[in-house]
Amino acid sequence: MKVVTLLGSPRSQGISTTIAQRFQGTAAKFGAEIRSFELNRLSYKGCQGCYACKKSLDHCILNDDLTDVLAAVTESDVVVLSSPVYYGDVTAQLKGFIDRTFSYLKPDYTTNTVPSRLSTKKLVFILTQGHPDETLFADIFPRYDGFLKWLGFSETHLIRTCGFGPSTVDSVPEQKLVQADELARQLVCDRNQLLSF
Repeated sequence: MKVVTLLGSPRSQGISTTIAQRFQGTAAKFGAEIRSFELNRLSYKGCQGCYACKKSLDHCILNDDLTDVLAAVTESDVVVLSSPVYYGDVTAQLKGFIDRTFSYLKPDYTTNTVPSRLSTKKLVFILTQGHPDETLFADIFPRYDGFLKWLGFSETHLIRTCGFGPSTVDSVPEQKLVQADELARQLVCDRNQLLSF
């Protein structure tokens, strides 16, 4: 099993990153092959709206640091997207990647019953926010979940932390680390059991 983690936080030791790293560490213990990308350290552009990926190519025309990331996601079984909430949304770093996933869609994606070039994948979405009110920013995951399923993410999971961050308590809640462990075990072990039959 291949797990690709995209770290959207500009803080290398931030809470969303720590939870994602815990997930991938546990997945690795159960035999998963891990690749991790810290998006803030990469140099890339957002989608240019050129439609080259629909007219002449089956991939994004841009050749930058995100090219390897997009290829790794294509080859993966599980994708982990992690981000703190910045101004009511995921970070610009993660949003830039999400916009570039437009290249995964087939030219006739609006009418095709299988609109994505990606094989079916599992998604783990990690969101952290400093504000403790869980009703705030609760719309982020449902918005992205809808069209990420369109891309072929048939099974999606959310790990969400509220009330933790640099302006509040800058530590990772233990129950979220346990949740990451359990989810990694579930996704990797379930896959391994299926392959053993």
